Amino acid sequence: MISYELGVEDLADTRFALSPLHETVCSLRVLREPGLSALLLPWRRSVVDRLDGLDTDLLLSLVAVRRTLPDYLTPRPGTFAPSFAEELAAVRRTSPDLVRRDLIDTHAPDQVPAPLREVAGDDEVVAALRDRICELLRRYWEIAIRPTWPRIRLLLEADMTYRARQLALGGARSLFADMHPNLRWDNGVLYIDKMIGRHHVAAAGRGLLLVPSVFAHKPAPPLSAEEPPMLMYPSRGVATLWIREPVPDAGALASLVGAAKAELLVLLAEPMAGVEIADRLDVTPSAVSQHLRVLHATGLVTRSRTGRRVLYHRSTLGDRLTDGRPAD
Repeated sequence: MISYELGVEDLADTRFALSPLHETVCSLRVLREPGLSALLLPWRRSVVDRLDGLDTDLLLSLVAVRRTLPDYLTPRPGTFAPSFAEELAAVRRTSPDLVRRDLIDTHAPDQVPAPLREVAGDDEVVAALRDRICELLRRYWEIAIRPTWPRIRLLLEADMTYRARQLALGGARSLFADMHPNLRWDNGVLYIDKMIGRHHVAAAGRGLLLVPSVFAHKPAPPLSAEEPPMLMYPSRGVATLWIREPVPDAGALASLVGAAKAELLVLLAEPMAGVEIADRLDVTPSAVSQHLRVLHATGLVTRSRTGRRVLYHRSTLGDRLTDGRPAD
């Protein structure tokens, strides 16, 4: 069991953060152990065949048999939503001593897997291993997490909104009540049951950082008692991430915005000037201008100036309404 003692100031300083690096590292558990979460099997199936060329032996060796992960690979986010590049840069600055300690603590001294045996070397060797792991994680992020990160982020932000409401309505007890069965709040102490480690941490004014996660199967505090209070926890709604969205119906789009605007929206898969649009549609420039004004005001198209020309282009929202269809 791990426990966090939180005073009044700590509760006042309890906050949420997003971490693309945490999600990337935590997803390795699911990659290594498919049975860990049935909800994440669609993600795993979509990823596993695209990892050719990556050193998956080294990648998966970061996860211990007991499912622990090195703390230095999941640093405390310094802002609400740092980028993956920012977080990875912080990991690259980790001292060889800390890398060595965390990798050994993660696996236990006599269980360090072969791909990580270099951790027993001098600082230069460990630093080289650290940098190789960082580059491997960067490539893995690009393949496995980045394509779905916008959807993952929306889900995590929705969870945070729900948790903030729970805190506002019922205080800390309500906040942690339905977060996970392994969590319980009692008399100013947050208890995290069924953990490998056993330690009690007094927050002592450092607050508590809560990090929702799609890939966490249970609450996961740092392995080391020396780390500031932080808790990664399973997000709500993970199953909805892999539900296929219905393909937009062209007829429905015309019913929504009108046939002329729908035709114009499909045409703007590539940037075009108003005069070019009028020529393509064989209508007057003034009619095109009226439609573009409405589509721009509703956020369905964007515009930019190139010299004397104003170019119009379908926005991300416009892409979603048209399913990204190119013009015929």
